Amino acid sequence: MTPQPRLLEPRSEAELRERQRRGELRVCTGAAFREQVAAEGLETAYAAIDVVVAANAEFTDQASLLLGLGPSDPPIRVREFRLGGVAGQGGSGATDLVLPIGGGLSDPNHRGGAQVLADLLAGAELPLTASGEATPLHPRRELESRLSLERIGSGRLLLHRGISENGVVAVSSAEGLTRSPLGPLLGPYTTALYSCGGSASIGLTMPGLSLLGPGSPVLVGGALGWALGPGSGHNPAPRRLPSGHARVPGAACALAVDLQGLRPAWVRATHFEGHGSGLLVGVAAPVPLLDLAVARQAAARDHELEAPVLDFSIPRRIKPSFGCVPYSQLLAGEIQVDGRKLRCAPSHSPRIAAEIAAELVAQLRDGRFPLRLPLAPLGERPGLIPLEG
Repeated sequence: MTPQPRLLEPRSEAELRERQRRGELRVCTGAAFREQVAAEGLETAYAAIDVVVAANAEFTDQASLLLGLGPSDPPIRVREFRLGGVAGQGGSGATDLVLPIGGGLSDPNHRGGAQVLADLLAGAELPLTASGEATPLHPRRELESRLSLERIGSGRLLLHRGISENGVVAVSSAEGLTRSPLGPLLGPYTTALYSCGGSASIGLTMPGLSLLGPGSPVLVGGALGWALGPGSGHNPAPRRLPSGHARVPGAACALAVDLQGLRPAWVRATHFEGHGSGLLVGVAAPVPLLDLAVARQAAARDHELEAPVLDFSIPRRIKPSFGCVPYSQLLAGEIQVDGRKLRCAPSHSPRIAAEIAAELVAQLRDGRFPLRLPLAPLGERPGLIPLEG
């Protein structure tokens, strides 16, 4: 038997980190890798590339701001507060604040936590009013102040569902306009919105989010962030294609990032009528090509990947499904559902995803971004346990 060529043998984390230390790490975007596979074959492309970069830029309201402030004089133990006109709750410490990103549905100015974050990142100073419960060590009951990013000692953005393995395609069977978390839909069966970038996305480049877990470094909004563990709605065992790619939203990963390094161009505040505030966040992750199996999954093209089509006009936990459509049709701008042709558009930003992917490629090449495998896998416990009542 002919021995396996050295270039096709599996790679270790230590080997890739040593290549990065020497300035020899071979990195490219997922799109460039797939082009190389199409032109030269999988084995040649694998031999030439060490790490592929995938990226998302999706909308989310499943996020929180965690703001750690210093003590006032006299001290206050905050229980409720308003920052920039948006309500939040006191956290575990005396002046640890928690502000949800979503909300603002009934606010005439369409303000939620996402808009507060955008103001802070833009350098604004926002009014802060807080109330607390008096204790011997925290006698103050009320506080009025102003807060800017520079005056926040410890500020973090927590993305409860920072990365998900796949997305959905939203349609509406109802007459007229249907408001959805992905944006407005025209019905019956006139337009469609899809939430995932297909082969360029992190979850469809890395099935099962298998190389993400606690301790994994991720580029979030231009800043160094970290994977925390399973995210909201984590589903480690979804229906999968023979290639291992999820056919529906599957595994999910929670992320955390310090506010001070975020770039406003890659963290955008949004407001969807009928749904409320949210963020459009660019996230990029390295996918180390540890072996040919990982490379083969990273090389999957849009016509080989698919997303489920769901009727968002039905406000039920389990929405009517019209099967799955390939991402090649979604990217072409038209799909067929139940014999009808629907125009479709992305409910995400391919441009921001491409920009932050290019940024991570550059940081990996010159050693500014750490290359690490997770301390532990995301885990097999599902997060989608129905709430009965």
